[in-house]
Amino acid sequence: MHVEFLGTGAGLPSKNRNVTSIMLHLEQERNALWMFDCGEATQHQILHTSIKPRKIEKIFITHLHGDHIFGLPGLLSSRSFQGGVDPVTIYGPKGIKAFIETSLTISCTKLSYPIKIIELTEGVIFEDQQFIVSAKKLQHGVECFGFLMEEKESPGPLLVDKLKAEGIEPGPIYQEFKSNETVDLANGNTVKSEDYIGKPKPGKRLAIIGDTRAHDAIIPFVQGVDLLIHEATFAADQETLAHEYFHSTTVQAATIAQQASTKKLILTHISSRFQNEDMEVLQTEAQQLFSNTTIAHDFYQATID
Repeated sequence: MHVEFLGTGAGLPSKNRNVTSIMLHLEQERNALWMFDCGEATQHQILHTSIKPRKIEKIFITHLHGDHIFGLPGLLSSRSFQGGVDPVTIYGPKGIKAFIETSLTISCTKLSYPIKIIELTEGVIFEDQQFIVSAKKLQHGVECFGFLMEEKESPGPLLVDKLKAEGIEPGPIYQEFKSNETVDLANGNTVKSEDYIGKPKPGKRLAIIGDTRAHDAIIPFVQGVDLLIHEATFAADQETLAHEYFHSTTVQAATIAQQASTKKLILTHISSRFQNEDMEVLQTEAQQLFSNTTIAHDFYQATID
């Protein structure tokens, strides 16, 4: 499981950064991709990657400002031309349904696959055998949500060495240990499967916090995540501007990461006022408070450990 940043800028595209979009790669877990936000020209960014749009299963929209949604109608349309047939579910604040349906209707766009649009409320918005996804309202100028993705724990490994040590050789009986509570052995004994299964493997946890003023309510929502992705539109000395425009500074995001005991912090949604030569200063501001901090750039990738 890893994330790929297709756009890391705030408000409008610049020469160095496109506007916001993040891809969560779940090819190994479910042969799928999950996208978070889809700013203008996201599909152009995809052309510079190995991403296959037909594998996009879900799209999560934090809020309805243009730098987070203007690329969505084009992406949905192009997915048809690129052979997409599997359904796509789109999650977003109230109004996302009208935006998508109006864009597709007025442009006479007919998709080759079904879409399902879910307008968000706080709480669990998706759950299956593998994942739970929750949404949390943030503090922005319009309704905006953060997302928490939690992978469910996977069964522990079969303790093959222990089985062999007790004379239970490889064969179909090993599958019984994985699927049955008890197993009848050839010698007539019955054993508990749990005695031959290792500890469950905990799932990975990722939080993506969209545009927001930094506030304490975020802390319990992202507590202990393996990776926190948080906007940092402004520098540490621009706290007044950040508050006025409903955004966060580098240090405010690092404070959230520190207080929530997250393992890693990646900053994104960087104002176009900052150039490449400013990134080291911005990153240092955050690292002084939370050392495991990185500022993402377009096409940056990070594995969720």
